[in-house]
Amino acid sequence: MYTSSAIQLIVAVLLAGAAWAVDLKTPNHLGSFTWRHTAEWFGGISAIHISDDGRHLIGMTDRSTLIAAQVERNDDEITDIQITENWPLISSRGRPLTGRVGDSEGIAIAPDGALFVSFEGIHRVVYYPAPGNKAQVLPRPKAFDGFEVNGSLEALAIDQRGHIFTMPEENRTAKGDIPVYRWDGQSWSTPFVLPQRGDFLPVAADFGPDGRLYVLERDVGWIGFRSRLRRWELNGDTPSAEEVLFQTGTGAHDNLEGLSVWRDDEGRLRATMVSDDNFLALQRTELVEYALPD
Repeated sequence: MYTSSAIQLIVAVLLAGAAWAVDLKTPNHLGSFTWRHTAEWFGGISAIHISDDGRHLIGMTDRSTLIAAQVERNDDEITDIQITENWPLISSRGRPLTGRVGDSEGIAIAPDGALFVSFEGIHRVVYYPAPGNKAQVLPRPKAFDGFEVNGSLEALAIDQRGHIFTMPEENRTAKGDIPVYRWDGQSWSTPFVLPQRGDFLPVAADFGPDGRLYVLERDVGWIGFRSRLRRWELNGDTPSAEEVLFQTGTGAHDNLEGLSVWRDDEGRLRATMVSDDNFLALQRTELVEYALPD
């Protein structure tokens, strides 16, 4: 979701002073698909995971509904999405999450199918052994206490070791960088920061099959949204080789807020993104796909 404070960021002219060390890549937009469904709970989709064959989807709304779906394709383009199952996210006490405690934003799926979910409102990361199971809440570091109510843990990713990475949408370090928090199965740490570039804010993250960290960012303006995708190589705890893969103009896509990076049958890297329509008729749930350079 986005806030009035996020909208006001459009007046902060940060790009003029930013030291860009990357080259903007030529985007290869494969297609966009507007996803519609009549269920009352459908909308506000803030996270997505696509299988390696591109035909299975796990999605999550920001009102604690988990979705499984089949994706139909014609060559590069999505032609239909059929929901096969949906579940409410359950609290540690066995009740469906609602309201402020149910503001679910990021998802990361382990190789065994277990899920990690990040939340705004009450800033936390939760582990689910399987859909429909009770939540197991990870310990919360003190740093989470100072996060903005509606600008915290939208981005969540899992690496090849099973470590969980998250970052706040709005809060920054004293030097203005994006702090990245890592859960290694035992404790939280802050292994590195990412540079803040202009007005874009991180809303989703994923580790691609190439092992690189991808971060989807959003800028909110008065007449629409801009989107940007960056990636880094990680050498131990040091991010390097920062790249901007694409950056859109205002209104090119809707409110892109979920990201999944995968490799298709032709061996190409793909980024699939989904928009959060905020349950508003003027917006849409849109799946957007780009081919990425290796």
